[in-house]
Amino acid sequence: MSLSLQKGIDPHTQEIIWLVLDEDYQVVEPIQRYLTFLSGTKSPNTVESYGYGLKAWWEFLQSKTLNWKEVQLTDLEDFVHWLRVGDTSNIVSMQPVKAKRSERSINLALTAVTTFYEYHDAHKNVDPKKFDRLITTRGNTRRGLLDGISKSKPTRQKLVKLKEPKKFPGCLTDEQLETLVNSCHRLRDKFLILLLNGTGIRVGELLGLQHEDIGDGSDYFIHVRKRRHNNEARAKGQERTIPVIPELLQMYNDYLIYEYPEVESNYVFVNIWEGAIGMPMKAPVINTMFTRLSKKTGIKVYPHLFRHTYATRLLKAGYSPERVKYLLGHTSIQTTLDIYSHVISEADLMTVIEEEDNNE
Repeated sequence: MSLSLQKGIDPHTQEIIWLVLDEDYQVVEPIQRYLTFLSGTKSPNTVESYGYGLKAWWEFLQSKTLNWKEVQLTDLEDFVHWLRVGDTSNIVSMQPVKAKRSERSINLALTAVTTFYEYHDAHKNVDPKKFDRLITTRGNTRRGLLDGISKSKPTRQKLVKLKEPKKFPGCLTDEQLETLVNSCHRLRDKFLILLLNGTGIRVGELLGLQHEDIGDGSDYFIHVRKRRHNNEARAKGQERTIPVIPELLQMYNDYLIYEYPEVESNYVFVNIWEGAIGMPMKAPVINTMFTRLSKKTGIKVYPHLFRHTYATRLLKAGYSPERVKYLLGHTSIQTTLDIYSHVISEADLMTVIEEEDNNE
C-alpha cells in the first residue's frame, strides 16, 4: 500500500501544512496529530522531512501487517534494513545490494519515528512499556568531543542509530567569495551573498528579515527575530543580534535606492524581476540562484556553506566557542563543538567542559 505526503494550506491560519494520506486519500490521523504539533515550533521544511520519515514508517508497518501501537525494537531494526534496500523478503540475491538511502537519511527517518512515539507517549496514546523498548536511558548526554570526558545527567537516547561518516562541509576562500559576488549583476543578489557571508544566518532567517531588523548608520547590527511568515521562512535558531560591517549596510541602502521595487513590503528580500513582483522571496528562488552561480563559476556553492565559512572564520580569529554558538543561534554548545571541532583549540574545549560541569 502506498501513502503520499501532500502540501496544503491551513484554512484558518493560511500557513503551510503537510498531510500524510493513505491509499483512499484519507489523513493518517496519528501522524497528522504529530505533524500539526510540530508545525507550531518547526519550520515547514523540517515538518516535511519528518512527514517523509513517518510516511515511510507507515508503509513499512503496512507491509509487515504491524499495529503502530505494538511495535518492538526488532521492528525498528527491520525498518532500518527496509529503508536501506527495500522489501527483499521474497528476493534471493547473490550480489551485494546497493543502499537506497544514506545513513543520514535513515537517521532522519529514525528521529521522526522516535519523536513521534515520544509525542504519543506524552499524550498517553501508547503503552509506555512498549514505547520504552524503542529508546533507553543512558548516563552520558554528550557525544562527540565531550563523550567520556565530562560528567553528565541521564537522558533518553535512541537505541537504533546508524553511524554517519563525519565530514566537514568545507569553507569558501576569499577569492571564491569575490568570484561569486562579481558574477552577480544585481545589487540584491550581491547583498544577499555578502549578508550570508557576514552573518552566518540560515536561509529561513534571511528570507524572514524585515527592514526593521537591519541597523541604521548608528546601529551596525542585524537582528534575527522569530516570526511567522507567509513565504514559509522561519528562524530555526535562537533570536540574536549580529554585528556587521558598515559596508554591508551601505550596500543595503544602495539596494533600496536603486533596485527595490515601488511596493509596500516589510521584507528585505523580495521578487524584483520574476514571479509576483514585491512579494517575499521563497527558498526555491534562492536555490535556483545558487545553482546558476555554481554552473557559471565552477564553484559548488549553496547557502549553508556561507554559514560554515562564517563560523570557521570567527573561531580562527579567536572568538570563543560560546560566542560563536550565540552568533550562529545554536541552542546547544555541543552542536557548535561537533561541527567545528577542527578549528577549536584544546584549551577552548577544556574551558567549555569545565563550565558545563560547574553548571551541573
